[in-house]
Amino acid sequence: MHHRSVVQGPVHQVLIEEAERAELLVVGARRAGGHHGPHLGPVNHAVLHYASCPVAVVPDTH
Repeated sequence: MHHRSVVQGPVHQVLIEEAERAELLVVGARRAGGHHGPHLGPVNHAVLHYASCPVAVVPDTH
């Protein structure tokens, strides 16, 4: 089921809380210039470590 909502708070904290009710959390990642693979920032690191559901990191293709 798909739904939208607007919430306030630190992004990593909101995503970790939302992960408690999710079957999968999908986050994006930017490609770092000159590096192979996606750049994982602090939000991605937090959800990868603390989310209670599987996390898919999808690199930006642009």
